[in-house]
Amino acid sequence: MTDHDQHPTPTPTPGPAPDVAGLQRRLADFAAARRWEPYHTPKNLAAALSVEAAELLEIFQWSTPEEAARVMDDPASAHRVTDEVADVLAYLLQFCQVLGVDPLAALDAKIDRNELRFPAPKRPGTPGETSPGESAPDDRHSSE
Repeated sequence: MTDHDQHPTPTPTPGPAPDVAGLQRRLADFAAARRWEPYHTPKNLAAALSVEAAELLEIFQWSTPEEAARVMDDPASAHRVTDEVADVLAYLLQFCQVLGVDPLAALDAKIDRNELRFPAPKRPGTPGETSPGESAPDDRHSSE
């Protein structure tokens, strides 16, 4: 039996979507009530984030691209995906709070830099443009 089986996800209550700062407060309060703050160091939170991201990846291990695209069609695998996404986001938000990083501002600035580094082609067929599925020689992932 997995942790997911033992602790079902509560049904969300209707209302406004939570904001980042509110979620960070809830996470901090949760950790404080359990006296976990001494363990929530940048190194430990980064390690936990990595572990949770690996658990998300594990869901897709050995899946074909077609199977991966349909992962949310099965309620059990959809539940696993949403739980792991929540775990990854929780550790990322805690990490950002401990270091004083505004995650939305960081993402906005990164998108700005990537738009400058990787400009969109002016029009189809221009030199250096690639076909779908084909990589340019200096193609990089958007998070670099």
